[in-house]
Amino acid sequence: MTHQMENETEYKLSHPVVQLLVKNGLDALPDALRTLINEAMAIERSNALQAQPYERTEHRLGQANGFKNKDFHTRMGTIKLDIPQVRGGIKFYPAALEKGQRSELALTATLSEMYVQGVSTRKTTAILQQLCGLEVSSSQVSQATAKLDAQFESWRQRPLGTFPYLVVDARYEKVRVDGRVRDCAVLTSIGISPEGQRSVLGVSVSLSEAEVHWRDFFNGLIARGLRGVTYIVSDNHAGLRQARQACFPGAPWQRCQFHLQQNAQAYVPRIEMRVEVARAIRSIFDAPDLAKAQERLKEVVKQFQPKAPKLADWIENNVPEGLTVFGLPQSHQRRMRTSNSAERLNQELKRRTRVVRVFPNDSSLLRLVTALLVEQSDEWETEKTYLNMKPENL
Repeated sequence: MTHQMENETEYKLSHPVVQLLVKNGLDALPDALRTLINEAMAIERSNALQAQPYERTEHRLGQANGFKNKDFHTRMGTIKLDIPQVRGGIKFYPAALEKGQRSELALTATLSEMYVQGVSTRKTTAILQQLCGLEVSSSQVSQATAKLDAQFESWRQRPLGTFPYLVVDARYEKVRVDGRVRDCAVLTSIGISPEGQRSVLGVSVSLSEAEVHWRDFFNGLIARGLRGVTYIVSDNHAGLRQARQACFPGAPWQRCQFHLQQNAQAYVPRIEMRVEVARAIRSIFDAPDLAKAQERLKEVVKQFQPKAPKLADWIENNVPEGLTVFGLPQSHQRRMRTSNSAERLNQELKRRTRVVRVFPNDSSLLRLVTALLVEQSDEWETEKTYLNMKPENL
């Protein structure tokens, strides 16, 4: 027993963390913490792989793939950590850093939302002191928000590339301008890459006229390298048609089928006809191919011409804009016949922006929506593919 205790004591004293503290005292705390976390992460990786380094076993779930260096800012200063990487199908990220990452994201979100709402630097400083337990100066808060804005601007201006499919949408937020509350348009675009991944390509906030705003927005995407657009889906937003034709003259346009069904209700003469009309239009969109859809369209127009002539005319002139999707591979049609992915994104933006209600300026609005879009785009770009874009599916 005594011999065992001596061995344990010798091990503890020889541990690198202990040696650092013995040699350098409390000044070595950051290095000691770095060593301890690095060792813990390496052990966690081995447990996740179900194998020790260089161990050959049938139970192994993947391979170690070196380390990635990353700086983490703590109360003891900046600590450089070696984050273990893996390959071979298994997903791994150290649990301790996930907790720290969540805290960092929460703090960043809190800071950005305070900044968005026009909270004074003095109040922001006080709140951050409570969050961090640190004395935070006004200049540090200003530097942090400036850095945040710089990061967001860099993301909005990042180079793009080939994105065959484009989903665009718009929503409006209340912004105070010259003492008056005005509607401010927020334009967003989602791209589907040749690999089938979704990305948020851009966002724009403006009080300008609709067509000018759309044109500037599209030109901005093109200037950043967007190319290869072969299909665009959106609702029938004001000014979008002219801007789209000018900037993407060869790209077919799909009008969102979901919004088309909703728009048709404005031409229904009697409430009791609404379900009938919705089913009729849906039967057009659910046709197996373009020829059958066009045939069904003629039948629906004929069906409503006697009892609702304005509705019949509207269907005849507008519903064909929702049939472009039949030109895509069949495996893509269900997901690309509406702008629902952009709608869901806008719903998430609305959930977060309604807390603010009226933004103090358009810059504060752009700041918050960019923060949310960066987070969503990162999530999309690291998850499984949205569409199978292999040649046999095109």
